[in-house]
Amino acid sequence: MGILRSFNIGVSGLSAMGQGLSVISDNISNASTFGYKSSRAEFQDVLASSLKGIDGGDQLGAGVKLGHVKAIMTQGDVARTESITDLAINGNGFLRVEAPFGYGYTRDGSMNFDKEGFLVNGDGYKVQGFMASEEGEITNQVGPIKLGNTTIPAEATTKIDLSMNLDSRVKVKQFNPAEPEDTSNFSHSVTVYDNVGTARLVTLYYNKTANNNWDYRVMADGKDANGGQAGTMVEMAAGKLVFNDKGVLQEEQVNSNSFNFNQGAAPNQQIKLSWGESISEGGTGLDATTQYGSDSAIARHTQDGATAGTLGSLSFNDDGILTAVYDNGESRQIASIAIAKFENNEGLFKVGKNLFKESRKSGQAAMGKPGESGRGEVLSKSIELSNVDIATEFVELMKAQRNFSANAKTLQTSDEMLQEVLSIKR
Repeated sequence: MGILRSFNIGVSGLSAMGQGLSVISDNISNASTFGYKSSRAEFQDVLASSLKGIDGGDQLGAGVKLGHVKAIMTQGDVARTESITDLAINGNGFLRVEAPFGYGYTRDGSMNFDKEGFLVNGDGYKVQGFMASEEGEITNQVGPIKLGNTTIPAEATTKIDLSMNLDSRVKVKQFNPAEPEDTSNFSHSVTVYDNVGTARLVTLYYNKTANNNWDYRVMADGKDANGGQAGTMVEMAAGKLVFNDKGVLQEEQVNSNSFNFNQGAAPNQQIKLSWGESISEGGTGLDATTQYGSDSAIARHTQDGATAGTLGSLSFNDDGILTAVYDNGESRQIASIAIAKFENNEGLFKVGKNLFKESRKSGQAAMGKPGESGRGEVLSKSIELSNVDIATEFVELMKAQRNFSANAKTLQTSDEMLQEVLSIKR
């Protein structure tokens, strides 16, 4: 009977609207959930019957059902935070974590380091990334991000780079190692490090020996030299600098180079001294040490040694690279955040705890570095908020309520009509 059929249709409407209301309620309840992606209820009509059989036409509907719950994978707003381990993805992609069911994927970037040094999410699941080599270069090896040792070993100085000018106007001077300050044309000091990271102060003395020719000597106080006496300078290296008539560095010559420090340092430490790329080395000499008619002065010097360091601070840059800064001034890259990319984000399966997992519809995760091949960039000290629009959800809530009331009205009307039929016999 048609009246009884209308009962079933009305019930299907109430059921579908109730399920749709659940989707809206879930969105509203997660409006403050980091990285949450809202959903949308999509309804379908139920298979209808035709009054004309297989010829079609003149069909009667059988109601409605909830056909799909579509995930809305739009970007949520990004909020700035003060935590160095808060990360937000600006664009496509997901962070990957090691969950009990396997790999989980999330847009929730609220992370922290656990007691073992692993970067984990709020549930303690390890975050995946590209690890760095011992030299600090990011590799393509994916694994859990871990701090490792919080100290780094000392590095002996192997090279000193110098940029300076030597005054061409000064007179030739004879050097006396017993009175180096008084018998040199110019001097300056550099701090270097031995093989165990002990800082050693060495002084470079320059003497003009002829036009365009200078001798240099590197000396250390005897208290730092093997077999030396405090207060007496000991020579560690010596050589010559030759300039052309334009004051450009023509050649560097090395006469000796053997840094013999005491207090457990390795003997015969070799430290290369460079005053820039001279003409004989294939350079133009324009970016090397000069001999012009102006006061002798050191512009800058750098050396590659360092004492042992203890971890001082950590930071993620906007390329998703975790960098450790040590109290000796050194910094090293630890790892880079790995970004998972899917062919169909909407096909991912929600498993709770702000996590998704792969499904047949989503395809497999392709791991890559931030910004590569369509993957989003990583923003440090940031967190992605829920993409739920409360105003939109309230409008959908009112629509669902009206639809529910309308379906209830069809049941009420069908009931009244059925009462009329039942009263005929009376």
